[in-house]
Order: sequence, then structure tokens, then C-alpha cells
Amino acid sequence: MSAEMKLTNWVRASILRLKPYSSARDEYSGDALVFLDANENPFDSPYNRYPDPLQRKLKERIVVLKQVSPEAIFLGNGSDEPIDLLIRAFCEPAIHNVLRMDPTYGMYEVAAGVNNVGVIRVPLTGDYQLKASRLLAAVTPETRMIFLCSPNNPTGNALDPGEIVKVIRGFPGPVVLDEAYIDFAPGRSFLPRLAEFPNLVILQTFSKAWGMAGIRLGMAFADPEIIAVLTKIKYPYNVNILTQQAALAQLANPQEKEEWVAALLKERKKLATALSQLPQVEKVWPSDANFLLVKVKNARKVYEFLVRQGIVVRDRSGVTLCGESLRISVGKAEENELVIEKLQQYSM
Repeated sequence: MSAEMKLTNWVRASILRLKPYSSARDEYSGDALVFLDANENPFDSPYNRYPDPLQRKLKERIVVLKQVSPEAIFLGNGSDEPIDLLIRAFCEPAIHNVLRMDPTYGMYEVAAGVNNVGVIRVPLTGDYQLKASRLLAAVTPETRMIFLCSPNNPTGNALDPGEIVKVIRGFPGPVVLDEAYIDFAPGRSFLPRLAEFPNLVILQTFSKAWGMAGIRLGMAFADPEIIAVLTKIKYPYNVNILTQQAALAQLANPQEKEEWVAALLKERKKLATALSQLPQVEKVWPSDANFLLVKVKNARKVYEFLVRQGIVVRDRSGVTLCGESLRISVGKAEENELVIEKLQQYSM
């Protein structure tokens, strides 16, 4: 880790001093004849035993999938857990702040607020791109973290990689790059470049392309020193045994995930074309994700019309730079066709 990114310079002093809770399975891994160490019910339910707190088998599979070392992986309850832990580790409440793009995923600001950490919003350009110089100019002496999201939510576009690099190199503290939708933007992930940037934290998820939103499993990739801090302050058994088992089962069939992604990319193109031909649609923004941001005439009226038809989309009109816009997830072919059919019946 570089001199600029010494953890002692950035991690809260109380976190560095913290003696973490040590669970029974932290101290022992593997099989045993008898487990009498954790006050568990001995009768097989089959969920009577605590899960592996370090998710070793799951990480072994992810090492192969992502081509990173196990020491560079943190697994959490969705991506929201590492977001919260990063803020808790690096930001002193009521003193420090974080920077986020605007618009972007709302949980960065929620997690900061829960931890009584300030937030500085830096607007994207009119075409939803990142300007590194604008973002870095907003950094204050109290800034401890920058959040980037690429592909971005709710705009759908991948950020300019050159501008991302400028931010990572221009800010000596942690830069968190959320790649929740990266499977829909081939070749755009920074994960192969993780070793270049000791201050980079990459978030990915099993919720989108892998179709496992219901099991709540997120991944963080970073320098092992950063991962060690997150592991130190997480709850002992943060990823339950059902989640670990379900993820292992799904990871055994990566071809299915690739087929889903291919189908959604095909449907994204068809849906964008069909939406752009509707009279109430003013613009369909280019997307590198599994959703489209669509500017329409009177977004609230269109939203409420769709709800009455039993179709739920997201009204993003109140979000910075997204006036009169709906965010529409790409569904299966028949679902997308139904959306277009109903919108064709809509009367302005």
C-alpha cells in the first residue's frame, strides 16, 4: 500500500484500536467430530450450526470467477453493508464528509446520514458524465471518501474510465466504485486494474445479472488492508448459511447467467427502440445497465397510468437532472411488450 494510503492516516483511530469480536468459527475452520464450542442446538435442523463467518467456500468460487485473491474479497448483506462499513471505518461522525455524484444511488447518502457524516453532492454534466476536475475541486480537508457509480443509477450510463482514473489518482483516500450493473457493460469493469490503485474499493453484487436479489449478497474488492478493516468491524455471522448455499448453487451454473445477460441486452435494445417511437416519450437515454432512463411528457401522469394497468416503474422526476423521467427496468420479452402496448393506449 502506498504512503498516501496508509490506513493509519485514514481509518478512524477508534477502529484501529478496536479489538474485534472473535466467534467460535473464526478460531476454527474445517470439519470436526464434535462441535461443542458455540452453544448451538446439537440436533440437525439442518440449520442448527452457525455459518462460516468468513465464507471460505464461497470466496474460493469467487476467486476463480473474478480472478482476485481471497484476501481482497469482502462479502456482505447486499452492497449496502460494505457501504455502511466503509463510512463507519473511515469517517468520524459529525466531523468528516463524503463526496457523491449527483444524481446517483441514494444509499450512499442514507448510510452517511445514519452515521452522522456529511455529504457533498457534485452534479454530473448535462449528459450524465463525470468531470473529475469538478469532483476533486469539491474535496475539503474533512473529506474521507468519494463514491462513484458506473454504470450509474438512475442514469444507466457507464462513466468515462479516464475521468474515473483521474479521481482515483487525484484523491488520496478511499474511492468507492460501485459496479452493481457492470455485467451489462462488458469490458468496463475496473476489477482487472484493482492492483494499480491501493485506494480503490470496487462494489459488485449478485442481485442483478445473477438473479439473486432475494438472497442479499454483495461483494467488495480492495487492497487486503482495507478488506481486513471491514472484516474487523462486521457483525460475526453477517452472511447467513442459506445465502451462502444459494450462491454456491447458482455459481455452479455460470452459463445461465450469461444467457440471462444476453437476453436482457437484446431486450434492452428492442425496448429502447419501441419507447423512442411513442409520442409521449421525449428521450431514451443510452444505457449500459439493465434499465432505461426515459424522459416523458408529464412523468407523474404516465407513472400513475402504468400503475393502474398493474405495471410498476420508478418515477425519478424529483432526482437532480432527471426531471420528467421514468426509470424502466428491462423485463422479459412479454413484459416489455406489455409496457409498450399499454403506453400506446395512453392518452396525453
